[in-house]
Amino acid sequence: MRITMDHIVLNVQDEASMIDFYTRVLEMEPDRLDAYRAGDVPFPSVRLNENTIIDLFPPKMHKKDPAPAPNLNHFCMVVTKGDWQRVRDRLDAEGVEIDGPRQVWGARGEGQSIYFPDPDGNRLELKQYED
Repeated sequence: MRITMDHIVLNVQDEASMIDFYTRVLEMEPDRLDAYRAGDVPFPSVRLNENTIIDLFPPKMHKKDPAPAPNLNHFCMVVTKGDWQRVRDRLDAEGVEIDGPRQVWGARGEGQSIYFPDPDGNRLELKQYED
C-alpha cells in the first residue's frame, strides 16, 4: 500500500499574515482564497503541490472544533536544489530566524534541512536532496 499526504490543517491566529507568508514568501499558490474573502467558504488553503494543500483554519474554525495544537511538531516541504537559495534569501530578507542547515533523514534518505517558524509559530522544515 502506498499512502500519500492530502492536506495539513493549521490553526491560525492572523490569517492575513499567514496567507502572505505562504503565498509571497514561500511562493505557494492560494486555493479558494477569493471564495474565502467573499465569505463563500469557511477557510482558505495554499497549495503545497498538485496533490497536497495546507488548510489555514481561522479562529472561528478552530474555536468551533478545537484540536490540540501541541501535537504538530513540524511538517517538511522539499524544494529543488535550484530553489533552495531563493527561499533562504527570502526568509533572510523577511527576518525569519533559521535553524540549520544540517543533514537529516527524510522520506528519500539524507538531505539538507533548515527549520523556521511561520507567523503563528508553527515549525516548518525545508529540505533539499542531492539528487
